[in-house]
Order: sequence, then structure tokens, then C-alpha cells
Amino acid sequence: MSTESITKDAGESQPVDPESTASASAASDPPDPIAALTAERDQLAAEKAELHDRFLRSQAEFQNSRKRAEKERVEFAEYASTEAVRALLPILDDFERATKAESSDKEFGKGMQMIYQRFYDSLKKLGLEPIVSTGQPFDPHVHHAVEMVETSEAADHTVLDEYQRAYNFKGRLLRPAMVKVAVEPGSKPTGSK
Repeated sequence: MSTESITKDAGESQPVDPESTASASAASDPPDPIAALTAERDQLAAEKAELHDRFLRSQAEFQNSRKRAEKERVEFAEYASTEAVRALLPILDDFERATKAESSDKEFGKGMQMIYQRFYDSLKKLGLEPIVSTGQPFDPHVHHAVEMVETSEAADHTVLDEYQRAYNFKGRLLRPAMVKVAVEPGSKPTGSK
């Protein structure tokens, strides 16, 4: 269609500028196909990079969740066995006292010693470790002082006797020892036994 026919159809008598129609037709021409493809490629590459980054983050989160769940499972199993062993310690203490008691029946004493040894060995296989306290320096993290005795026969703050044995379980303190502690004469605090 020519510019004259457009003006005739519109009923206007103004002349149409051929340059303005040329620029209008140039604006309506499709952009450069290579530039459009390049822009689309760049956009798709950016989207791909973003999706790949999201994928890697999701994969890392999944791995971390799996490791955390495994760690929690192991800790739960260890905690459960810790509580079971802690509940058995009074029985172990009773067996130990029974083996130290004098008995007129030697076979009975021998049987008690065998039962105690089997029980102790089973707990040891699970991870129970006794802590030696007698003769050691007093450590408030491992020892619970129930008696303090003034004496010059032992070094100050040395464990003299053990009333209840301390145990570690899998490297952690399960129960502190109840002990008698030596103190230098004249340094015993008031209010102590």
C-alpha cells in the first residue's frame, strides 16, 4: 500500500512524510536474528548455571542430612547402651562386695567370683572401663569426696580409699568415684567430717 492511499482512506489531506514511514517500518522489522539467538543462549546458560548451583546445594544438603541422621542414630544407640550399663553398675557393685565377703562355703564364694567375673567381662566388652582412684590425686571431675581425713602419711588431696568405683564408658565418665581424701593436718575446712 502506498502512502497516498493511506491518506486517502483516512480522509486526511495532510501529506505523509516518507522518512517517518521508513523509520516506522524499520522499527517494526524483526531484530537481528543472531543477536536474538545470542541473547537467548546467554539467558539459557544463566538459567542452566542457576539450576546446576541449586542442584549442587540440594545434593550437599541431602548429604549433610544423611550424615546428621547417621550420627544421631549412632549417638542414640550409644546413649541407650550407656543408660543400660549405668543401671547395671549397682549390681556389679553388689557382686564385688559379695566376692570380698568371707563365706564358710568355699564353693559358694568361688561361684560368686565366677559370676562376677563373667558379668564384669561382659560389661567390659561393651566399653566399661574402671578408673583407679586409690593413691591418685583428687580430681573433682572424676572423684566425689565423701570424707576428708587429716593425715601426714599421704600427700595433700590424695585419694586414700575408694567407697564406690568410678567408671568410664566408651571414653566418657559414666560414674564418679566416692572417695576418702587426705588433707594436711590443720587445713581441714570446718563443717567437714
